[in-house]
Amino acid sequence: MKKNILIVDDQPEIAELLRLYLEKEGYDVIEAHDGMDALMYISKGKIDLMLVDLMMPIIDGYQLIKKVRETLHIPIIIISAKQEDQDKIFGLQIGADDFIQKPFNPLEVVARVQALLRRSYNFSTQDTSQPKGSETSKKVVGDLTLDEATFSAIRNGVVIQLTKIEYNILDLLMSTPGRVYTKQQIFERAWNDYYMGGEEDNTINVHISKIREKIEDNPKKPTYIKTVRGLGYKFEKKNTSFS
Repeated sequence: MKKNILIVDDQPEIAELLRLYLEKEGYDVIEAHDGMDALMYISKGKIDLMLVDLMMPIIDGYQLIKKVRETLHIPIIIISAKQEDQDKIFGLQIGADDFIQKPFNPLEVVARVQALLRRSYNFSTQDTSQPKGSETSKKVVGDLTLDEATFSAIRNGVVIQLTKIEYNILDLLMSTPGRVYTKQQIFERAWNDYYMGGEEDNTINVHISKIREKIEDNPKKPTYIKTVRGLGYKFEKKNTSFS
């Protein structure tokens, strides 16, 4: 089945360029030139991935991503001329999965789209592959439960919603509490992609911070996910069980 990709950019020539390359790869492409139009298209039909510019009229890219993330967990790639690290970090923090800087190579954009869709498909099919009535697994470390059935975490009876990447990271770390995982191991498992270092390190750090904000009492003094300086991260050993 063809995947539907929504391009949101107020520069028609950029949207058209991306459309040509993506349609050549067999994708169905929809163009929106501001955030308001994008929300209209999303409400009308299934969108499998979004390419979003940040600087747009009416509703900018940041506002659009926040709004989409209230209800949807589709892959989102930011494509922007903004160059500051803080722009990239904030984009990832509010829910984007990747950041591509303008000017860009259209072939790289296509490759990243393909990689994100592949990872999203693999992730989303995990819980549907279980036969009806069968039990899915849970990981319990201390008072934190990771539930495969809902791809969420539960702590003290409170359900914590996770993104696909956040779930993948927790699933890895909680699978062997006390074991140190390198950033390369975390990236290749959570993103299902090759690790190159540099920008990938920043991406991992941002996602670890987001997870800590969700599961820790004090994210600045984490008791679950510990940083092992110069190596990576580990999940602290507590009472552990798997089902």
